[in-house]
Amino acid sequence: MVKPVVELSGASYAYEDGPEVLSGVDFGIAEGRALALLGRNGSGKTTLMRLLSGGLRPASGRLLLDGSPVAYDRAGLTRLRTSVQLVVQDPDDQLFAASVEQDVSFGPLNLGLPEPEVRARVEEALSALDITALRDRPTHLLSYGQRKRAAIAGAVAMRPRVLVLDEPTAGLDPDGQERLLAVLASLTDTTVVMATHDVDLAVRWADDAAVLTPAGIRTGPAAELLADPELLAAARLRQAWSPAVTAFLRSRGLLGSAPPPRTPEDLSTLP
Repeated sequence: MVKPVVELSGASYAYEDGPEVLSGVDFGIAEGRALALLGRNGSGKTTLMRLLSGGLRPASGRLLLDGSPVAYDRAGLTRLRTSVQLVVQDPDDQLFAASVEQDVSFGPLNLGLPEPEVRARVEEALSALDITALRDRPTHLLSYGQRKRAAIAGAVAMRPRVLVLDEPTAGLDPDGQERLLAVLASLTDTTVVMATHDVDLAVRWADDAAVLTPAGIRTGPAAELLADPELLAAARLRQAWSPAVTAFLRSRGLLGSAPPPRTPEDLSTLP
């Protein structure tokens, strides 16, 4: 079994004067596996992501980085955030500097890195997110999709081992979604975790999935887990296109030994 980079052990959390959002959670992120995090609104996805990235502290239980408990002091949180970066859903909640380049450089500068290292990281992040041409653009003059990529670039410049994205494709048109997914696929040295309501996207993109339901968190290979209609119903998620079509084709003897289709385009390759 692959040891998680970051994990919650017996973690619980409740907001002030509210019920517990998460209770006794055991959940980890393994390196090198694209992970989709799914659940209805209010299921605790955002809380879980903020706990994993150190933005919130468990009321009980522990957050571990490489098997060691995270200390919630400046040194401990800096150590965590050089490994785990969270990008929130609305880029306007994250972007604040006058220009794209200034915003992307903020994190590396705060680490106290020498200027040549900061410049190298900024260039690397701008190139990875395909926004080099926007480096001098004021952030408030960017399109929504550009602001999304600029916010992600700021996290990528920290060179995290784990990049946690809250609904990164929300609000993007189909072309914008595909461009963002291509960018994420290019981040081969980073493990990407994506919170999403789009089950079809999760089946197509993720290696593993974690589904939050009132009964707890179920994890497993995305193609298997997201083919479970009872689990999806418990999480109030719509059944994915791919498993439904695969079941239909198999019931008609039309799939044979071919791999299950993950996109409509895959149907054209079936024998």
